[in-house]
Amino acid sequence: MTWRAAAGAALVLAAASAAAAALSYPQNQLAGALVRTVADCAAVVTVGLAAVPMLESARYRAELARTAARPLAFSSAVWLLAELVRLIVVAAQAAAVPVQRVGVHTVGEFALHTTVGRSGLVAIVAALAVCVTTLLAPRTAAAIVATIGTAAAGVAARTLAGHLAESPVGGLAVAVHALAAAVWCGVLAALVLTVTHRGQWARVLPRFSQLSLGSVAVLLLAGVLGAVIRLQAPAELWTTGYGRLLAAKVVVTVGLLVLAWRNRAGWLPAARAHRTSASLSTNRSLAELAVMAVAVTFAAALAVTG
Repeated sequence: MTWRAAAGAALVLAAASAAAAALSYPQNQLAGALVRTVADCAAVVTVGLAAVPMLESARYRAELARTAARPLAFSSAVWLLAELVRLIVVAAQAAAVPVQRVGVHTVGEFALHTTVGRSGLVAIVAALAVCVTTLLAPRTAAAIVATIGTAAAGVAARTLAGHLAESPVGGLAVAVHALAAAVWCGVLAALVLTVTHRGQWARVLPRFSQLSLGSVAVLLLAGVLGAVIRLQAPAELWTTGYGRLLAAKVVVTVGLLVLAWRNRAGWLPAARAHRTSASLSTNRSLAELAVMAVAVTFAAALAVTG
C-alpha cells in the first residue's frame, strides 16, 4: 500500500472520528474515541493478516503466510502501542486527572482492579503475543492457527468492558459482532496488503466472498440483538448521542452492504475469470475499505459513548 493510500486512510479515520464526536455530543470525548479507533483498526487488520493465509490453496499458503508476516508484525505492534495509550488515557479519565499527570501507580491500579483495565490488559497481552510469535516463530500451520486465536481473543476481550458487559446475552452479542466485523473488514484489508497479481486475486477472492457472506450474516444478527438490548426505546435513536451514533452506523453499514453486493455481482466473476487486473481489484477493495473504516470508527466511538 502506498503512502498516498495510507494518508487517505488517516484522513478518513480523522473525518469519521470528528463526525462521530459531533453526532454523540456531549456524551463522547474525542481523544478517547480517537485512541479507541486506532486500536480497533489495528486489531481488525491484525485479525485479517493472521487469517488471510487460510484463503489460499495449500500449494501457495506458506508463501502468502510469509508475505503477510511483515505487515502482521507491524499491525500488531501498532495495536499494542494503541492499547497501551488507551489504557493510560482511560485511567486518567477515571482518576479525573490530565493524561500527562497520571502516574504508573494509578494506571496499574486501574488495570488490575477494574473491568475496563483487565480487558485492556488481555488485549495488550494478545497484541504482544501476536507480534512476538510473528517475529520469532516459523509460519507453520499451527503458528497461523494460534495467531488467529490469540488475535481474536484480544478483540473479544475488549468487549467485556462495554455497555453490554453486565448482560451475558448482550456481552456475547457484542463480542460476536466485533469478531465478525474483524473477519470481514480485516481479511479484505489483508488482501490489499498481500495480494499483488491477478492470479492470486482469482484464487482468494471467491473464498473471501464466501467468508464475508457468513461474517455479514453473523454481524447483522449479533448487531441487531445488541442494539435491542442496549436501547430502552426507539426514540433513543435520535434523542441520545449513543442512539444518533448507532443510527449513523446503521446507515453506513447499509451503504457498505450495497457496495459489497455490487462488487460480488460484478467484480467477483471478472476476477475469477482473470478478466480484472490486480490494480483494479486493489482499487475496488480500497473503496470498500474506506466505507468499512467509517463503520469501524463509529463502532469505536460507540464503545466510549456514555
